[in-house]
Amino acid sequence: MTLLDEESEPRRQVGALPFRSGRDGKTKILLVTSRESRRWVIPKGWPMKGRKPFEAAAREAYEEAGLRGAVGKRPIGLYLYQKRLRNLDTVLCQVKVFPLEVRKQLKHFPEARQRELRWFTPSEAAEAVSEPGLAALIRAAART
Repeated sequence: MTLLDEESEPRRQVGALPFRSGRDGKTKILLVTSRESRRWVIPKGWPMKGRKPFEAAAREAYEEAGLRGAVGKRPIGLYLYQKRLRNLDTVLCQVKVFPLEVRKQLKHFPEARQRELRWFTPSEAAEAVSEPGLAALIRAAART
């Protein structure tokens, strides 16, 4: 594989779109801050050996936000973004997003001290994220 091929093929990631019904019966979406740039994002990461993509997405939601719940086995969509690596290079990533109905939010989880968490209405969540594809996915998911 040449360098050009490697740059044109996005790296694959999996993510969870955490949601729950608020006390008012309306859907809320949980976003987390990224560790490096502090942007609002969904819990996501690299595929995990020995885990199905939806299982890896649920694991990321636990590690990054302390979330437990029912994860959908089918993705609700994909989006692209530029990930900044530790060496400050960027790579194009394609994130396959799975719905996660949150049943429990733990106080103690692996990345608790590294991230902020906040529940948003779907429209607020779509406005808060910087990736247009993720914003579109949040808006579409809120309509279903």
